[in-house]
Amino acid sequence: MPDIIIEATDGGGFGAHLAAPSSGTGPGLVVIQEIFGVNRVMRDICDGFAAAGYIACCPDLFWRQEPGVQLTDQTKEEWDKAFGYMQGFDFDLGVADLAATIGYVRRLDGCSGKVGTVGYCLGGSLAFMTACLTDADAAVGYYPVQIEGKLDKAAGVSKPAMLHIAEEDDFCPAEAQAQIKDGLATNEYFTVHSYPGADHAFARLGGEHYDKAAADLANGRTAEFFSQHLA
Repeated sequence: MPDIIIEATDGGGFGAHLAAPSSGTGPGLVVIQEIFGVNRVMRDICDGFAAAGYIACCPDLFWRQEPGVQLTDQTKEEWDKAFGYMQGFDFDLGVADLAATIGYVRRLDGCSGKVGTVGYCLGGSLAFMTACLTDADAAVGYYPVQIEGKLDKAAGVSKPAMLHIAEEDDFCPAEAQAQIKDGLATNEYFTVHSYPGADHAFARLGGEHYDKAAADLANGRTAEFFSQHLA
């Protein structure tokens, strides 16, 4: 069962995992899922951010297709299901659900009023879009995919954002990486970090491409970034 239900702007509601620091107060952080749904990996990430002092919330973005999706990356069958959900995902409605989640977290009694976003894979792309299209106070995207055609959206960004790019990412090949870096090079709000030798999902603990050195570096940069912009 989801921890909470958030009202969608187009009707209905969607579940989300919510984790709060022991103090009950802190800045907000919307954690954006990979293609595997709000699974144990995402809930653990939320809980980790809560332990670091954030009110962390991970919304179920596949709820219009099937509520409560929780897959792993361990079998071909689950990968096929995950890609099916991604192919059926409405990106614009997903951004609207994230905007609703940001608003929900911002209104919580314990929230300081500032809310950031952090996403992985599909969530990395959506984190980029929250920077462009929502009132998030800061955004971080890990190994985003297919954003090279959406860089024009970044013209409206007014809050700090950071991207972590895996140089060996087949889902974001070298040409796309170059377009992202070139397209954001003069944008004062974006910082783009590149990780040589790292593959897609290098920060997914226990994943096939987990790279501890790259993950520790990226996670350290993320922690410093949110400490600076959300504290």
